[in-house]
Amino acid sequence: MRVILAEDSTLLREGLVRLLVEEGHEVPAAVSDGQALVAAVDEHRPDIVVADVRMPPTHTDEGLRAALEIRRRWPEVKVLVLSQYVEKRYATELMSSDVDGVGYLLKDRVGQVGDFLDALERVGAGGAAFDPEVVRQLLARTTQVDPLSRLTARERAVLERMAQGLTNASIAQELHVSQSAVEKHVNSLFDKLNLSHTTGYSRRVLAVLHFLES
Repeated sequence: MRVILAEDSTLLREGLVRLLVEEGHEVPAAVSDGQALVAAVDEHRPDIVVADVRMPPTHTDEGLRAALEIRRRWPEVKVLVLSQYVEKRYATELMSSDVDGVGYLLKDRVGQVGDFLDALERVGAGGAAFDPEVVRQLLARTTQVDPLSRLTARERAVLERMAQGLTNASIAQELHVSQSAVEKHVNSLFDKLNLSHTTGYSRRVLAVLHFLES
């Protein structure tokens, strides 16, 4: 894949460039701020962008705002966001825009090379990848809200993994149950979230967004 990096830490940026090149990816640009990121995407039109949330000059949300602008201007470009912290509002905004080809990982995950590369491939292929800790903290806000409280522990576990972008087959493997059992739980949680008869939209996406926006 053709990957553009946006990371203000020179050490981390150069390390990621080397890792991606060694893995056979092309890195046409590696920049240190959001403005340069948007310009680089306009020039190179990569397959995917890997961007830090906080970058110069204010170190608040420059990277995320650049990522959202990229999604609006070039929706075919996938986005994988890295952050030191769980930016709840930012994560929700990013996931609410379109979860196809979007990911949000904590930087600690970058240290686990296999997990990072797996997330990169998944997002690059048009899927989603969200750090389990990000999902856990976002879902924690909803524990007192109906109809979410009607979900069983197993249904909540399935939904948490749906939010991480896993397929039913991957969820079944992770939870050590059959794929048909996962499909049963998914249909049950659709019913409890009143998504049984929704048409025109992905019920899977709506179920995840329902949690995050509650």
